[in-house]
Parts: sequence; structure tokens; C-alpha cells
Amino acid sequence: MWQFVPRVRGAEVIYSDGKGVIVVVGGMRVVEGEGVPLPRGPYSPAVTWDKLVFVSGLLAINPDGREVAGDVREEAMVVLRNLKRILEEAGSGMERVLSVGVYLADIGDLPAFNEVYEEFFRPPYPARTAIGVSLLGGFRVELSAVAYRE
Repeated sequence: MWQFVPRVRGAEVIYSDGKGVIVVVGGMRVVEGEGVPLPRGPYSPAVTWDKLVFVSGLLAINPDGREVAGDVREEAMVVLRNLKRILEEAGSGMERVLSVGVYLADIGDLPAFNEVYEEFFRPPYPARTAIGVSLLGGFRVELSAVAYRE
């Protein structure tokens, strides 16, 4: 059951579904909810615009805020589970992902990352970019995505 919540910071409408909050700003909605890690900076975990879902860079942080510092497979599993939760909260799903950005602290970890990635995605695979980068906080994996919703 949706409940109206008074206007906040210029948002046109804010509704609560009891699990999380979706804030409508113009045509853009901020996706937040139970099971979605809170952002650690001035950004939203994901936003929707019309039928598109834009997911910010996700790190290996459990929904309770606990960081997972492990090997690339362990971090990839946490990141992809978080992506799945966010997409579901936005009314989408893994099968609707159009594009994925993969950022690895060591590009040599790509084969290990792919082992986990293939547990979450099936052909036809989304478009994807994978690059080696310097990640904050000692993380080994970061992932962003664009998906659609019905």
C-alpha cells in the first residue's frame, strides 16, 4: 500500500510503499529500498527515467552496510546480488539489463569475474565494458548498469 509523504527538497511527489522510498523529481525517480545498500556519498543507488533504470557504481557492500573484502569472486557475487535487488525494487530484473560497466582493480581478474557474472546473466548478454581501474577503499570490483522496465 502506497502512502503519500509530504514534499521534500523540491520533489514533486514522494510515496512510501512501506519497504523503501521512491522519490519523484520531475520525471526522474530515485530508487531506494530494503536490501539496497545506502549510498556513501552524494548520489542515488539508482534512478529511473520513464522505462529506463540507471544503476550507480556498486561496490561489495552488503545491505546492512558491511563491506565484503574478499577475492574477486566473492565481491562479484555481492555486487551482482545488490544489482538484482536494486533492479527488482525499480520494477526491472537481470533479464532486462541492457548495458553493464565492470571496473576491476586488476583486469587480470576478468576471467574469475566472468565465472560469477555468468551465474546471473544468460545469452543474449547485455552490452558490456570492462576496464582496470584504481578503486577506492581496497575494493576489487565495481559495477554499474542500465536496464529497462515494463
